[in-house]
Amino acid sequence: MVIKDRLYTAEDLWELSHLPENSEKRFELAQGVLIEMSPAGGEHGLCAAALLANVWNFVNQHKLGYVTAAETGYILFANPDGRNTVRAPDVGFVAAARLLEGFPQGYIPLAPDLAIEVVSLNDKAVEIADKINDYLRAGIPLIWFFYPKLKTVQVYAQSKVEVFGIDDSLDGGNVLPGFKLPLMDIFES
Repeated sequence: MVIKDRLYTAEDLWELSHLPENSEKRFELAQGVLIEMSPAGGEHGLCAAALLANVWNFVNQHKLGYVTAAETGYILFANPDGRNTVRAPDVGFVAAARLLEGFPQGYIPLAPDLAIEVVSLNDKAVEIADKINDYLRAGIPLIWFFYPKLKTVQVYAQSKVEVFGIDDSLDGGNVLPGFKLPLMDIFES
């Protein structure tokens, strides 16, 4: 749900998200516009957890960097006019070399190297398209959008889009070299 009472900055979003009355709510920010996210359902949560476990295990084993879970905010754009964009992918990955000082207390002040989203039935096509566009404009090199009901994944990498199905495997490309993920492991879990 888009909330259009005024433009918000990343700092406003941080404060708003930490108010006691908002403890059960999730928000993102798209060009200064506050978006309230509905809680995820069981299928979404199961798929996101399986993805997080697979990526985290690989990244941890190879000491490649940091993996974040849902609700971790990344500041994709900090515009001087206040039209900030903060997105929270279901799973994010940042290479260690990009965060030499470790993770900040607040939102991560850069785009992830990998953004993974699980699309729920209640997600609107225009909201999905807006999020994809934000990720692409931020220069995220690898983006995976999982559609559990369709058992497909849209992969955005190196200026191309590919669609994979349940019998296919994803690879980490240049972002996670050597990473392979059979989609059956995710969609049948």
